[in-house]
This record gives sequence, C-alpha cells and structure tokens, in this order.
Amino acid sequence: MLRYLTAGESHGKTLLVLVDGFPAGVEIETASIDVELKRRQGGYGRGGRMRIETDKVEVMSGIWKNTSLGSPIALQVINRDYKLERLEDLERPRPGHGDLTGAVKYLGPIRAVLERASARETTVRVAAGALAKQLLREFEIEVIGYVAELGSVVIDPQAGSVDQQRSTRDSSIVYSLNPDQDEQIKQLIDETSKAGDTLGGIVEVRVEGLPFGLGSHAQWDCKLDGRIAQAVMSVQAIKGVEIGLGFEAARRPGSQVHDPIEYDEKQRENSHLGYVRPTNNAGGLEAGMTNGQPLVVRAAKKPISTLSKPLPSINMESKEPESASYERSDVCAVPAASVIIENVVAFEVAAALVDKFGSDSLSEMKARWELFHQMAREQ
Repeated sequence: MLRYLTAGESHGKTLLVLVDGFPAGVEIETASIDVELKRRQGGYGRGGRMRIETDKVEVMSGIWKNTSLGSPIALQVINRDYKLERLEDLERPRPGHGDLTGAVKYLGPIRAVLERASARETTVRVAAGALAKQLLREFEIEVIGYVAELGSVVIDPQAGSVDQQRSTRDSSIVYSLNPDQDEQIKQLIDETSKAGDTLGGIVEVRVEGLPFGLGSHAQWDCKLDGRIAQAVMSVQAIKGVEIGLGFEAARRPGSQVHDPIEYDEKQRENSHLGYVRPTNNAGGLEAGMTNGQPLVVRAAKKPISTLSKPLPSINMESKEPESASYERSDVCAVPAASVIIENVVAFEVAAALVDKFGSDSLSEMKARWELFHQMAREQ
C-alpha cells in the first residue's frame, strides 16, 4: 500500500512528508522534485511569500545512492519564512478560511488552525507526487496538468503530444496550453488585484499510458475515481472534481455519453491491448477501474479567501462587526493549483499501480506488468 502523511505549519520550521510503501530499486532524481516545487511557486498572480521561499527538497530517509530502498521515504522542505513563535493570533476570522470553524471546533486560537490549514502544506504533497511520477515513468505513464479556465476566461488548448504540450504549458505565465491568451489573462489578474479581489479557475490533469485495471469495482473505497476525487477535493480551495465529461454527462442522452468500443489489431501491443475508443467521455475510468484510455480529471478552485479589501466579519472577543483580518496572500494561485493537482493525481495513480503489481521492488513490478499484459493479450 503506497501512502503518505504530511506534517508542518505554514510559518513553522519545516514541512515534512513520509511516503510509505514505495518500491525498492527506483532511481530517484531529487532535482526533478525541485523542478515541481519551483513550478508550484510560480505562475502570474502569486504574492510576496513566493519571493521569500526557495523550496528545495531534502531526503531524510529511504534512499541510498539515489535509489529507493523499499523503506519509508522522508522528505523535508525547510521554511525560510519561519516565524511562527513571533506571530500573534487573529481576532477577526476571514470568510472562506477555516478560521471561525476551526477556532470553535478546537476551542482555541485561530492561529492554531490557519497555520496547518494553509495551502503551504501542499508543498510536500507536490514533493510526494513528484517522487511518485518517477515510479510511473518506469512504466511509460506520463502526467500533465495545466490551467483550463481562469476567472471568466476559457482557454482553448493547443494540440500536441504530452512533451509538446508540456513545453507549451511551461512557456505560459499561467501554465495554460495556449500562451497566446496570456496577455488577456494577465490584464484580468491585474484588474482584479487593483480591485482588492481574487480569482479562481479550473485546472485539468491528463494521465497517458495507463494499463487496464488500476482500481477495483469490488468495494467502494477501492474505486480509483473515488480515491482520486477524495485526494483532489482535499487540496485547499478545491470545490469540485470532474472525471471525463463530469457534470456535462448528466445533460446529455446516453448515446452521446458512453464511449463505443472498437478493436485495432495494429495496437494490440500497446497498454490498451488494441481496444480503442473514438471518444473518451468516461475520462479513462469505468466502474472504478482504468480502461486503457487517458485519465482526465478537472478540479474547480475557488478564489483565494484572503482579500486585500477584506469582507465583513466579527471580532471574536467583542462579537462586534469588523472587517476580516488580512494576512499576506496571492491574487490568483490557479497556476500553482494545476501543479498541486497534477502531483496529487500522480500519487493516487502510482498507489493504484502498486496495488495492482506489487510494492516490494521495481523489478518484481515490471515482471508482473509484463505477465499481466501477456495473459490479457491471450485472453
């Protein structure tokens, strides 16, 4: 079972992730993890915190001579902006955050909740996902995330291979698949910033090269679509998740939703075993299992809750109406969300891969992968 736990506060000394169940024998490049951490800090619309931090991963355990040992892998990202002990509590909860709810739940200060509820925690979730992607690449499984909509702007993606689209995305200031729309989006972000407001958007993640049968139909908590939805919804500020057509499927008749099944002998050696579909409305998942098609996941991120022109709130001491407290924040973190969701999805796919093909060693996983596909072709 491949899983992880995180620890740390937004302005604490460090952020930690403990990855358990990672197979032995995978060559690990920490530089690849650092690339993802840097991408998470980027994108137009970020705030001052990202100019302070320079996130880099430190391996604390589980890797020897750049190779995974099969034991728990501990990764650390140190906070340069460590000042938790010097910070005062907030008196006025911020609408949209967990300030009020957490303070009431734990019968304590807002600070005790906001430091852990902060999206800064996703730093090490990205590190865990970047680690998982190095396992996926051993099986030629590729993951790409990008911004599909930002505020009121729908972005028309430019076509291409995963590598081509990755290059296109990395040339965009908002991590979209159409840099030609960057200037329009930049103007929208600038106008929103001047108005003291914030922006949300929709991000999309696509996973290609998946085999049949990751996940299971047999029990509700084993269905891969359910596991992915839970993981993505757990990311701060995500308010909706779609797979494939998602909500649009509810608006169409079945004949315009379900993907016809065809067979192409020429593609028999591929991971989809020659079973091809003219459409992918299911988003690569049927009955909780991958069906050989690309996995397509979308997530809706609400606008950031901390506004430079704060919304009405109350003073927790006096219970009198006052404007909400303000702490340094972004105007738009949708590009960062695309990086986070990409890596969160990658980890869940890797966990399902381990469930299917084992977790002791990479060599054993590859042998089981080959045996499964051989048996499936002979079916």
